[in-house]
This record gives sequence, structure tokens and C-alpha cells, in this order.
Amino acid sequence: MANMKKPCETKEKLLQVGFDLIWDSSYGSVSVDDICKRAGINKGSFYHFFPSKADLVVAAYEEHWKQKRPEMDRIFSPQVPPLERIRNFCRLMYGFQKDKAEKYGHVCGCPFTSVGSEVATFDEKIRAKIEYLMNRSTKYLENALADAIREGSVIVKDPVAAAVTLQSLVLGILVEARVQNDLKVLEAMESTVMDFIGAKAVAV
Repeated sequence: MANMKKPCETKEKLLQVGFDLIWDSSYGSVSVDDICKRAGINKGSFYHFFPSKADLVVAAYEEHWKQKRPEMDRIFSPQVPPLERIRNFCRLMYGFQKDKAEKYGHVCGCPFTSVGSEVATFDEKIRAKIEYLMNRSTKYLENALADAIREGSVIVKDPVAAAVTLQSLVLGILVEARVQNDLKVLEAMESTVMDFIGAKAVAV
């Protein structure tokens, strides 16, 4: 029963359900009532943990990043050759989207860009959190590109600028896959990314 849940379990349930519902649909179409109903938790408990839906989203995105970070650390380990890190990142994105498409019945795209583009002009709290988390993701690409530049395996010269553009490229592909609801859009991500950094012919 919902009332028997421990406080930490209740909060975790709200975070996960809120994240999933909004990613599957949109920020505007999901209400606090929707989240509570799916989670089997009353609204009083919701507002005990979160003053608003926006506060839940900010906390849910931070929790999502916390869960995602170990995998990112593994993929982008300095022990892995820099180009392989970037290739593995593309493969991770594809696998992640494939898993979610099987779960929800459609391609979901990036949870950050989907909600970020929806609320950026009217909710600074969510916008700032998404920008912060996306910058952390970009930093992994920046470090990999810096190592690739040092070993001469890419044609780009500025790892900071290249990482920002590369992140935008990947996010654009994810948006297109969501719009078309087609995982095939993502199949060319790795080769497109390798072309952009000038590493297409580099052996791995």
C-alpha cells in the first residue's frame, strides 16, 4: 500500500514515475495527478517532497544523471582510446533509445532536449538544470577529443568548440529520430560523428 511505503521509497518512486511519464509524453501534458496516480501515491506525499512539478523534474533529472554517470565514466575512461570512447558513446545512445522504444512503443529522443525546448522560455529552474547537465555530458566529449587531437587521429583542432558542435549534432539526430519515430535515423549516428571529426578512415 502507498501509505506503507518508506519516505525514501516514496520519493524515489515519484522521481522515476515523473521522469518516465514526462519523457514518454511531454512536460505540459503530464500533471501532478497523473504522476501520483501512476505511482500509487497521494498528492499530499507528492507535495511533502516537491513544492511543484518543476521541482520534481529538476530532482528527477539530477537523479537520472546520477544513475547514468557510472556508465559515462566507464565509456569515457582515459584507459580507452579516444576514438573508441566516442564510438562507444554513439552506440550507447542507440542502445538506450532502442530499449526505451521497446518499453514505450515509440522513439523518445533525448529527455533533456525534449523538455528543455518545451519549457526554456518560461521555467528558468528547469532550463538551468538541463543546461548544467548537458554541459557535463559535453565535457566527456571534450576530453576525448582533446586526447584524439594530441594523438593526431582527428582533423578538428579545438576540442571545446568541436565538443559543443558534436553534442549538438547528436542531439539533433535524436530529435529527428523522435519526430520520425524511427530508430533507423540513429543507425548513421556513429558514421556521421566520425565524419564530422575527420576520423572516418582511422582504424580502431
